[in-house]
Amino acid sequence: MKILVWGINYAPETTGIGPCNTALCEALRRAGHEVEMVTTFPYYPAWKKRPADRGALWRTEILNGVRVHRCWHYVPSRVRWWRRIFHEATFILSSLPRVLTRPRPDLVIAVSPPLLIGPAAWIASRLLGTRYVLHVQDLQPDAALGIGMLRKSAFTQFLYAVEAFAYRHAWRLSGISRGMLAAFASKGVPENKLIYFPNGISLAKPPARGAFRACHHFQPGDFLAVYSGNIGVKQGLQLLLRAAPLIRDERIRIVICGDGAQRQLIQTEAAQLANVSILPLLSDSEYREMLADSDVAIVPQLAGSGRAFFPSKLLNPLAFGRAILSLADAESELARAVAEGQFGLNVVPLQAEDVAEALERLASNPRQLEIWGERGRAWVEQFEQGRVLATFLDHIGIGPHERPVPVTCQSSQD
Repeated sequence: MKILVWGINYAPETTGIGPCNTALCEALRRAGHEVEMVTTFPYYPAWKKRPADRGALWRTEILNGVRVHRCWHYVPSRVRWWRRIFHEATFILSSLPRVLTRPRPDLVIAVSPPLLIGPAAWIASRLLGTRYVLHVQDLQPDAALGIGMLRKSAFTQFLYAVEAFAYRHAWRLSGISRGMLAAFASKGVPENKLIYFPNGISLAKPPARGAFRACHHFQPGDFLAVYSGNIGVKQGLQLLLRAAPLIRDERIRIVICGDGAQRQLIQTEAAQLANVSILPLLSDSEYREMLADSDVAIVPQLAGSGRAFFPSKLLNPLAFGRAILSLADAESELARAVAEGQFGLNVVPLQAEDVAEALERLASNPRQLEIWGERGRAWVEQFEQGRVLATFLDHIGIGPHERPVPVTCQSSQD
């Protein structure tokens, strides 16, 4: 069957939503479906297009058997909430005509963010006479209000109205965490429309230890507490920088790898901190070497960023048997996962002193880290990518020999 996936991120992006969309499309292709992806030119997490892509309006390429249609969109040099809205809106405006001019798909899978992709998918489904699944990676209005990026106003009421419209008209609505499904239900979405579709992880064998430490001149006795991924507002990485001067154990080294809207700020503030290293976004092999050499992985969230947000960056360290130091609200999905799996320690991200004390406790108890690492490796097996994707395909009825019944434009029921 013909399936069109529609989302703002895709390969070769290596962090955030891009790898998840790529895995979904390639899984659909392996299941025997004809898959097309409508997306943008790569820009994340650096928030910068590649030189070859600047000024390009559209391009079509084949990546691992998937036909990928790239559409122009505005990428702000500085990420502000109103610029981000414009950034997402330009993608919708440039990509909707591309979706409408493709051969009629049997199913559209739209991935949010961006928030506006929900109403756009409804328009496309009406005009093409098909159904759409809305897969939600982030509850944008809730998160924006939670971290203070937006305040309650007529504009936020409009955003919630857009969200409600998209949820109401989707044939199926999927989310990446149980907490997100609960949030959908609290917003009035019927339970029979909901699908649990977490981000998946490859459980490949870790590389040998030592390469990362040798490359970056860390000593064998250094205690490496690492973070890798987007360096933006939601991660709250400045708390780590405030904690660094308070750490008395000279073995502890905080390593922050990545790119994003706040990279320059973090790099500037870390310049005078001898126990903090700022590295660029790593290649896949370098990232794996870093995890192999790390002692604990830090998974931070800015206070108030949302109870239902579940960071996929938690999964890779667990697959490598690494203990977790999470910095998250006590009632967050992340803190609940750490408590459920018993694979680390959660600290509420308010006081730098608490973070410094937690790192010193972890560095002084290697046996506890080993136990947590073993528990985490067992817990993360439920997110093995092949299993997760196969379950999702079963839920939406598009296994190798299944085909959803198309709807017509005349139907008034969703």
